[in-house]
Amino acid sequence: MTPTGHAERLSALDSAFLTVEGPTSHMHVGALAIFEGGPLVDASGAVDFERLRGFLSAAIAARPRYRQRLARVPGLGHPVWIDDAHFHLEFHVRHTRLPLPGDDRQLKRLAGRIFSQRLDRDHPLWEMWVVEGLARGGFALVIKIHHCMIDGIAGADLLASLLRLSPEERPPEGEVPPPRPSPSRAALLGAEVRHRARGLADAARVFRAAMSAPRHAAASLRESVTGVVRLFRRGLTPASPTPLNPHQIGGFRRFDTARFELAALKAARDRLGGGTVNDVALAVVSGALRRTLLRRRVDVDALRDIRALVPVSIRPDASRGALGNFVALVFANLPVDVGDPRARYAKVRENTARLKGESHQVESSALLERIADATAAVAVSGAFYLAAWLRAFNFVVTNVPGPPVPLYLAGARLLEVYPLVPLFRSQTLGVALMSYAGSLFVGINADWHAMPDLHEFERDLEESFAELAATSPL
Repeated sequence: MTPTGHAERLSALDSAFLTVEGPTSHMHVGALAIFEGGPLVDASGAVDFERLRGFLSAAIAARPRYRQRLARVPGLGHPVWIDDAHFHLEFHVRHTRLPLPGDDRQLKRLAGRIFSQRLDRDHPLWEMWVVEGLARGGFALVIKIHHCMIDGIAGADLLASLLRLSPEERPPEGEVPPPRPSPSRAALLGAEVRHRARGLADAARVFRAAMSAPRHAAASLRESVTGVVRLFRRGLTPASPTPLNPHQIGGFRRFDTARFELAALKAARDRLGGGTVNDVALAVVSGALRRTLLRRRVDVDALRDIRALVPVSIRPDASRGALGNFVALVFANLPVDVGDPRARYAKVRENTARLKGESHQVESSALLERIADATAAVAVSGAFYLAAWLRAFNFVVTNVPGPPVPLYLAGARLLEVYPLVPLFRSQTLGVALMSYAGSLFVGINADWHAMPDLHEFERDLEESFAELAATSPL
């Protein structure tokens, strides 16, 4: 940032994930990754933890963000990243063992407890737990990273940096470099003032260019601005109330999982006349939510405005390895009021087509984030906070594309990877999907007290897909 020290400014969206975090709604993303043993596990089931930590050290050495902590610009309060002078890898990479028998239920409960704990803001905002003692053999990684650091694509890239295409390949080992000096308080303030001045100047140039632009360009700008207004209006309008959307959730989490074969999802898509795998996934989630709400004696046919907050990647290819968030946050209607699976799928396709086309939500969300980042980041944080407080969405559903081929960590094959999406203050349930090696893995995050039947929701997902897959072809 300056010759006297190094700092990196958080974007408006990155900052918003800090602002909306509350005492019971922790804004970290994560994953439960399960590996076969390979050469990293001995005959007793013990993991070679020191060797594994050496591989992690090399990955962290190549990514300075994982060695940085938060600081604030004096007087203005905007967050920046500075190197942590007291960084210790041992604080972030932790080792534990499941009690006997070490079954999948115990592993998911451990993941839920780890995901329940807020990250310490005085240190780099991530943890990785190495878990041994699995009844099936092998080991697991429970990964937790604050959303202000990464989006789903960046999170997948971190995991991919440890993994290799062949069991013979080994990730490098390396030492964490010393921290870079931090700027003075005056340097931080000066850099932020200059950033905001440049942002205002850029906004003025865009406005002047729009005023003198040809008619079609001016119409396009008006359309984008209208889209921002429409997005604000939708974000400040409450969605249909449900028992799964209380005023305030608790701070403890349950974590469950589901798995579908991508070939089966694609076959269902083709049988139903086209669309995308993501359309099939949203239809399956909608059907599962319908079953869950019916079990709670909700009149689902009256729920005409159930909304999911859906992150859509706008990450340029050039920033594939960059950290931070490159997503537009849009609202997608989930047709839980539609009982027929074919009609439900058709409604999902209609809704997603509107998101991509006429509603311009993706472009408008991206435009809002750019404007706020260049001028006043509080605009995104405030809108985000109000949308969560007003219950403008019922759930978060996110889908991250992962590697299509098997990957290995020092010879140990990655078998399953279940992502985690955080819960906002009025959500009891969040669904994250990730494709990997021919399967779609589903991580289900839920409020502990509000969702004691989470295992039944997992079955609801399976039954919803079976219902869709059994639909006769067009």
